[in-house]
Amino acid sequence: MIGVAGIVLSLLLLIYLAYRDTSVLILAPVCALLAVMCDGNLPWLAAYTQIFMGSVGQFVKDYFPLFLLGALLGKLMEDSGCAAKIANVIVLAVGVERTVLAIVLSCAILTYGGVSLFVVVFAVFPLSRSLFREATIPRRLIPAAIALGSFTFTMTALPGTMQIQNQIPMQFFRTTSFAAPGLGCIGGAIMLLLGMLWLNSCVARARNNGEGFGPLLSSDESSPVTSDADASRSLPSAWKAFAPIVCVIGLSFLFSQLIIPGWDVSYLSEERFGKTELSKVVGQWSTILSLFVTLLITGVLHYRSVEKLRVSLSLGAKSSLLPVLNTACEYGYGNTIQSLAGFAVVQNFVTGIAPANPLVSEAIAVNALAAITGSASGGLSIALKTLGETYYDRAITMGIDPQLLHRVASMSCGCLDSLPHNGAVITLLLICGVTHRQSYRDVGVVTVICPLVATAVVVFLGTVFGSF
Repeated sequence: MIGVAGIVLSLLLLIYLAYRDTSVLILAPVCALLAVMCDGNLPWLAAYTQIFMGSVGQFVKDYFPLFLLGALLGKLMEDSGCAAKIANVIVLAVGVERTVLAIVLSCAILTYGGVSLFVVVFAVFPLSRSLFREATIPRRLIPAAIALGSFTFTMTALPGTMQIQNQIPMQFFRTTSFAAPGLGCIGGAIMLLLGMLWLNSCVARARNNGEGFGPLLSSDESSPVTSDADASRSLPSAWKAFAPIVCVIGLSFLFSQLIIPGWDVSYLSEERFGKTELSKVVGQWSTILSLFVTLLITGVLHYRSVEKLRVSLSLGAKSSLLPVLNTACEYGYGNTIQSLAGFAVVQNFVTGIAPANPLVSEAIAVNALAAITGSASGGLSIALKTLGETYYDRAITMGIDPQLLHRVASMSCGCLDSLPHNGAVITLLLICGVTHRQSYRDVGVVTVICPLVATAVVVFLGTVFGSF
């Protein structure tokens, strides 16, 4: 029980210090070693170098290409004006009177196309600030609107999404990013509907109470909003702005479903290639190829200066480092916790829940580890590395389509990951100029409660009707 108490203590410390804006690069190893010392069964120095750092390196090896290419595409879309143009098109389509929906849909389109969540926050916030101010909607609701469009249905539920949370399950369940498309669309629709109902009710209550945008901050005054005429002259046409999104999704489908499956990859059975099989790598390969080709297309469409393209690519590459290292450290923290004797108690409890239904057990396991690490991708990676083969074997034995395991795992990691110590949540609130006390309740509803409801519905439908 001391080991379990150490795990709980380290998690509480992680959450508290995250509130104090301490970097996860520092927090993760310190809190992991605290749990190791409380457990008392592992030498702490070996736990750090061999387990924690080994896990960090493994995560970077497996997923750095996806983080890098996604960050490069996001930077090209940001610098070329594609992101701003997409947001403007959505605002004009739904109307300024539907400001919250416009911001949610703008974020959704960008994240569905593979633009990094952090890039989306930086790109959409200035527009959100000006629109919310014009519509006299409280600033405190901006983070929830951005989070609903970026951190929920397009991150985990919609089939084909380029976000890492939808890519990780592919190698464990021999699936592609389009796994269980029908259930994914249903889950995504539930998240969007419930989230919009909540946000619209918040706006209505604020107006009834006479609450406006709120006082301006110094950052607002130093970042004036350009006029529509100035913006329109500097932004690309709509078809050029949407082209990268269409390309990356379409190419991913073509590579994963039609092109790569026809390749002769018998060499994958060799020791030097990890003795693997095509079904385990087709998802990752298709994502890498689709992002790479889309980068070439985006460069041709939007850049006439080689120097400007070089600068954008350099900045994009640099911007990928912090997200991948943060997530890798959270992965290292979770793997260190997983190696402790106290974790065995937690694991036995989780795998013992609903042994006749691996979907329920998987959903609980992924949620638990996402909550512990404060990271959707980190918690998902640990859960599937530890239990992925177990769930896969159970599913095959019971006649459950692995695509259903993929979709449930992906959606589950996007629920309890968004607790207050989540790095993306902390960054979002900081950029928007609000505190946890002001905005986290609404962020928590749209990123925790709504995804939990949607995941429960998908688990129920999958149990009754199977994958579709």
